[in-house]
Amino acid sequence: MRNFILSFLALILLPAYMSGQVIKGKVLDKDGIGIPSAIVLGTTSNANTDTDFDGNFSINATNGETLKISMIGFETLSIKASTSFMTITLKESQEMTLDEVVVIGYGSRKKIDNTTAITSLKAEEVSKTKVLNASQAIQGKAAGVQVISSDAPGSSPSVVIRGLGTATGGRTPLYVVDGMPTTNINNINTNDITSYEILKDASSLAIYGTRAANGVIIITTKQGKGDKVTVEVESFTGFRKPLKTVRMADSNAYATYTNAALGTNTFSTNQPVNTNWFDAITRTGNYTQNNVSISGSSENVKYFFSAGNYEEKAVLNGLDYSRFTFRNNNEYKISDKLKITQNLSFTSANSTPQPFSAFTSAYKQAPIVPVRFSNGSYGISYVGADGTSGTSGSSFNNVGNPVSQLDFNDEEQRSVTLQGGIKLDYDILKSLKFTSQFNGEYYTWKNYNFEDTQAIWQVNNNPANLSSIVYPDDKNINQLTKGRNQYFNWNLSNYVTYNEVFGDIHDIEVTAGIETSIQGAREALTVTRKDVNANSNYWSLKDVNYVGTVTNYKDEVFNETKLASYFGRFQYKLLDRYLLTGTVRRDGSSNFGKDYRWGTFPAFGIGWIVSNENFMANVKGIDLLKIRGGWGKLGNQNVPLNNQSYSSGLSYYTGGSILNEGTTINSQIDPSLSWEVTEETSAGVDFEFLDSRLKGSFDLYDKTTKNVILFTVPYITSGINAASPAHVGEVNNRGYEISLRWDDKINDNLSYWLGGNYSNNTNKLSSLQNANISPIKGGDLGNGQWTKLLDNSSVGQALGSFYLYDYAGVNPENGKMLYYTADGEKVTQDKLAENDRNYSGSILPTSNYGVTVGVNYKNLDLSVDGYGTGGSKVYNGKKAQRFTGENVEASLAENFWTASNTTATNPAPFNSVPVASTYYLESGDFFRINNISLGYKLPLKEGFINYCRLYVNAINPFITQKFSGFSPELNGNGDPYGTQGIELDAYPTLRSVVIGANLKF
Repeated sequence: MRNFILSFLALILLPAYMSGQVIKGKVLDKDGIGIPSAIVLGTTSNANTDTDFDGNFSINATNGETLKISMIGFETLSIKASTSFMTITLKESQEMTLDEVVVIGYGSRKKIDNTTAITSLKAEEVSKTKVLNASQAIQGKAAGVQVISSDAPGSSPSVVIRGLGTATGGRTPLYVVDGMPTTNINNINTNDITSYEILKDASSLAIYGTRAANGVIIITTKQGKGDKVTVEVESFTGFRKPLKTVRMADSNAYATYTNAALGTNTFSTNQPVNTNWFDAITRTGNYTQNNVSISGSSENVKYFFSAGNYEEKAVLNGLDYSRFTFRNNNEYKISDKLKITQNLSFTSANSTPQPFSAFTSAYKQAPIVPVRFSNGSYGISYVGADGTSGTSGSSFNNVGNPVSQLDFNDEEQRSVTLQGGIKLDYDILKSLKFTSQFNGEYYTWKNYNFEDTQAIWQVNNNPANLSSIVYPDDKNINQLTKGRNQYFNWNLSNYVTYNEVFGDIHDIEVTAGIETSIQGAREALTVTRKDVNANSNYWSLKDVNYVGTVTNYKDEVFNETKLASYFGRFQYKLLDRYLLTGTVRRDGSSNFGKDYRWGTFPAFGIGWIVSNENFMANVKGIDLLKIRGGWGKLGNQNVPLNNQSYSSGLSYYTGGSILNEGTTINSQIDPSLSWEVTEETSAGVDFEFLDSRLKGSFDLYDKTTKNVILFTVPYITSGINAASPAHVGEVNNRGYEISLRWDDKINDNLSYWLGGNYSNNTNKLSSLQNANISPIKGGDLGNGQWTKLLDNSSVGQALGSFYLYDYAGVNPENGKMLYYTADGEKVTQDKLAENDRNYSGSILPTSNYGVTVGVNYKNLDLSVDGYGTGGSKVYNGKKAQRFTGENVEASLAENFWTASNTTATNPAPFNSVPVASTYYLESGDFFRINNISLGYKLPLKEGFINYCRLYVNAINPFITQKFSGFSPELNGNGDPYGTQGIELDAYPTLRSVVIGANLKF
């Protein structure tokens, strides 16, 4: 009917057409996909037409006449008609933001109708930063989300959402990838991602029950779209160098300093060798990635295929990493009522790891030692009578040769991850839909590590290559360690969704379902053998008995974990302005005792869309104003479990000469041990002003975990001495978040944006029950010193707090370091007692912030993103680990106390192991430009290639930091009571330059 009317109008306007000519073109969206049914109107001739299914149009208009192109959901565009083929790109309308949909647990919701704190990030907001791990790409993009990243290939960043709520339990958020719950997203190619939804408050998280206390990140990958096959290709290459290095003392300065520390003239102050060990173990890193995807759709099928290959040669010599990914997402419309969605991803990763301790060795090894001696052997720390390093003499430190450490390391790791699922959606009634989804995840990992023990011994004991020095017969010639690890997890959910509008004012949606999640038994096998054939082809010959060479064998199976769940959610909107959400989930976990397996996690949220009220109708400049709030309970089942331990007791005789060892139960079991439970109350405001050019939100929250599991010391009278887990702690996180963004369009050619977010969080161990906590003395420095403490005295302190001696400066009389005692007296370290230590700040920042700014001018685009933290402390572990004869930083060697320089800020040279003190504790505050991206879209005409963007990126080009080490962003092992926040064996932050291209066919 519509086409008939248009044809009739065309006949009426035929005289006007006769005076024009045929203008042809195509209307596209920002992704280069044709827009069907867009209206093209000639403003002078009044000619008009619609675009076809591919976005093509043909109109009789005058050359140079203004054409007006309009389509619902896009900004209307006016452009001069041209006789050459016209390619026209429409921008999405700002008004669309009110109709945006966010993904929530087991469904989706219009953003305007959402009552919870969810940050939604689209792919284009994060894909410009070319990083390997998908969670690293969101750093600085979402308020309240701290991402502690590492540039080590294959590493997993730590993600903390609204503060750390557990001391000994799992801290990783739950990731839900296309409906599959998982804790690892290293296998995802960021190019395959459509959107991230970060669920932050209890009202949004409670639908995930016992797995939600650390937050949930929902990742949705791409689906097929468009009416024809679309091929997209991206290829880029990058080069990497450390963002910041530490200037070490050169050979002569080292000799001067060490002589002063020893009180001798052991080292010549005119050294012939000056080795930069950091340069010796590093190289200019490079990495490349190539991605290709094929997508499209028809009336009944949507399809998406992608493949990506990543290759990196890291800055640390010998460290190589590669990853291949494949993804296939399909959607089949079986009938008007039945739709089936299938997804599958395959990832294979290979790595040749190198020990990060080489960075510490390079920091500590003396510059007077050459990489190799003149005879070709590796240089080691021998000093001769002439005060220089050689193949003979006396050893002056215990640091090995960092280059040989890497050269002799022969390790390889390989892993395969397979994830997939199938989802069925069936419309029982118009308003009632049934969904069933099954997902599975299989992971396998294996490695080998070959150690040439004899060659390593030769390096350290016979640098002169003397034939008289023979390798001891009782030592292993070499050692080979092989291992493997695998698991299979699966998840099945079935739920119904009812949605109906009554009387045009009552909008109701109800979701109810059941779910089963199985984390399969993880199997781990490790075997160590000695004296194997040096040729790897002969390591595992068939039918050969290796028992005589096995020195260690470990075969472990970790228990399967089962989770059964029931969940429901009620969402109600009245008069398009009053919102109510109620959620409840009941979980049962096999991790815990029979009477403590089940828990119920309720939540509710309310909202008021103030801008939809009648009294706001004439208020100019306010496009959206919404107030929301909520409360809920969350759980964390990834916690320490009861572990019955036994110990050998007294020996006793049963008669004759038979001796038996008694066995004693040495741990107590808490039958009430269960998940940690978090309660959170939050409130927020969402707003859009000035024709939606200014958007933002403000949130407040108070989150308390009331039954934190800590290890307790049993009563003396029990006869048990092993610590056991119990619910005895309470942790509180309280804070606020602000997000703002300004988008504006100057004219059709020029637009820009400016945005930022800021979050503040106060974390503390707020209370302990009447229990004696078994102390955790963490942050080990490997020199007999530790830096962190968790015990009964930690109440009121942030988790992961440093517990150190207070540095009191330099004694002007002798240059020795002084420290404060508990009574305020200044003493040397030999007079300190453990109770002289004090809490001195935490690795957890009190604030995180991100900024983004960008401009689009015609076919050029420029964007800049930055990220920073405030209020955290980090420990310079390399500097604090010093033993006799090791190198020092140039700043220390150039200005230290002497009898003629008594006002120096640095102490007199010393060779004793320093105590863990605030002298080595520094500010972890920093602000870094994460990414600068400059791109240009080629003005292509209709042809084989319909889109091409060339770009250059600078990743981590600039940083401002107070920390004197390599990087204040120190994830370590991810444990706040481990090496997190301590620069020791740490991989440096890298600066990268990337050049690439995006193509669409």
